[in-house]
Amino acid sequence: MKLGLGIDTGGTYTDAVIMDLSEGEVLASNKALTTHSNLIEGIENVIAGLDQEYLEHVKLVSVSTTLATNSTLEGKGHHAGLILSGYSVSGEVPARDMVTVNGGHDSKGNEIGRLDLAAVEEFVSSTRNRLSSYAVSSYFAIRNPEHELAIKETVERLTSKPVVCGHELSLDLGAYERAVTATLNARLIPINSHFIRAVLSVMEVRNIRAPLMVMKCDGSLARIEDAVEKPVESIFSGPAASLVGAAHISGLKNCVAVDIGGTSTDIALIENGVPEISENGAIVGNWRTMVRAVRIQTSALGGDSHVWVQKKLCIGPHRVVPLCLAASRYPSLVDRLLEGEKPSERIMDDILQPTSFFVRSGHPDSEEDLHSLNYVIEFELNDYERRVLDLIEYEPISVYDISEKIGKHPLYFAKALRSLVQKHCICHIGFTPTDALHVLGDYEAWDRAASLLGAEVLGRHLGLDEEGFSREIKKNFANNVALDLLTFLAKDFKRENLEKLMEGSRFMKYKITTPVVMIGAPVKAYVSELREFIDADIRVPEFHEVGNAVGALVGNIIKRSEILVRPVGPGSDRYHVFSEKERKVTDSYTEALDYGFELMEQLIFEHMDGHGLRKEQVRFDLERKDFNPGYGASKETRLSGLGVGSPLKLK
Repeated sequence: MKLGLGIDTGGTYTDAVIMDLSEGEVLASNKALTTHSNLIEGIENVIAGLDQEYLEHVKLVSVSTTLATNSTLEGKGHHAGLILSGYSVSGEVPARDMVTVNGGHDSKGNEIGRLDLAAVEEFVSSTRNRLSSYAVSSYFAIRNPEHELAIKETVERLTSKPVVCGHELSLDLGAYERAVTATLNARLIPINSHFIRAVLSVMEVRNIRAPLMVMKCDGSLARIEDAVEKPVESIFSGPAASLVGAAHISGLKNCVAVDIGGTSTDIALIENGVPEISENGAIVGNWRTMVRAVRIQTSALGGDSHVWVQKKLCIGPHRVVPLCLAASRYPSLVDRLLEGEKPSERIMDDILQPTSFFVRSGHPDSEEDLHSLNYVIEFELNDYERRVLDLIEYEPISVYDISEKIGKHPLYFAKALRSLVQKHCICHIGFTPTDALHVLGDYEAWDRAASLLGAEVLGRHLGLDEEGFSREIKKNFANNVALDLLTFLAKDFKRENLEKLMEGSRFMKYKITTPVVMIGAPVKAYVSELREFIDADIRVPEFHEVGNAVGALVGNIIKRSEILVRPVGPGSDRYHVFSEKERKVTDSYTEALDYGFELMEQLIFEHMDGHGLRKEQVRFDLERKDFNPGYGASKETRLSGLGVGSPLKLK
């Protein structure tokens, strides 16, 4: 028997499945809470709930995660420095520190400026104590990467921090987007490495000796080594896995997948068994990247989105710990809710709520957590933030308790609380859609009493009882999911216009002609409300709770590559061959083309061989496009290669 173990670590849950790879049948599944302060614990807990006899026969382990996506969406994560060579950027970049040094190349790969490595050394020496990684982007490095590689070598000589080059991630034109992509990748390396180390650690303890693969954001699988070096390629790993998993467990080759998680709701389309790929690269939060990814619509609305009131009902965009979950960890929270003060509606915002509590992040006995927190305290917090943090321990504390201890009105330190949450120093506990489902009895995993108290306190501000308040949240949530679906499918229409049409008449309903497959633990609760807004074949298949973990196992191994053949210059018979591997000069167009064909096969099949797939097990497609720029100009050719292999063919 050839079995596979699929694991998906999300913002709230870690899921696992055991599958018979030859039949594609799910044999066992389990869910456990994601333990952000110690990922190993959550992964161990989810595997412990599986039939242990199956683990002896596991021949492949594959994982997906939304940790990288969530970190980027929430503006959290580790800080990276950006080194630009030969150009500067006018737009924002996700870098804490940035420098531009002399250097760079032109479109033919010729040096246009001598590289200033002394400036690189000065920048690294002044920032290495406060940065976790570095990104490097040089002008036209896609035509000649020598300056990026020289900078990378210099940084690695001065520090042990990870270094990412832009040309390693994309060969497309777009200096600004490549700088953003490289910086995001650098920021995510520590997060991805931590997750992968946790998986490998549990595999070793459980004596699971099998290859480990990672779902990429285009729905394909990658070796563990590639995933560590290029975590940005798995930035939509979880949503991509949910799409592939939705198609598999529903048995559909055409469907729209809706994955409702703790932090976000993700929507994607699969047609004729192939995920729809974004033409412009993945967009994560406010950042447009050059990462080839499944076209996904992600909204910051999930089961853990913060529900708060400010004269009206508000949901999100920030994620909090649900009251019901927090009360199961901290039993005293129910009493705190009973005793809680009632704030003036005039000052209420997303932080200052009667159901808001705060607790220090991490575990007090974890050396890694304490080291990380001390680093943030030393380099990232101002004096006032440190003073507020000192008052918050490992038991929940309310805004009013903090106010009493610090001797200041809550308005004085609300900004500091928001900053401490953003910097991962503390966790915010509050009311969520998950609490609303607990109140209504639609989903019960934790302490319903805390949810009831929270609904009573917040509902009172809107003149609603507990059930009325919770029904309003559920309806609002379903309405937003329906709008996300329509916006995703009707790409040329603005969301606000679709919303006006939806609200404009009770005699109209939108019809979706392709099946809608729901993935996620609580999705059954929203089906009836969704059908009030849209007319669709909505399906909740068996194993919908662990659809992401299924998807992590059933993806293909895919390698895409491009090679550009261009003349060295006007009137020259010599040709450049630009590839991800090198820039080569040949004596003729025919020689360049022959070399390009040979190199393309080498790149594709070397990649597949690294995954254990032989040549005869791989589907290889090669597309050639010739360009004739005009009279007197030399021909150019672009070669696009695609290799597809299934992990089910691995011996």
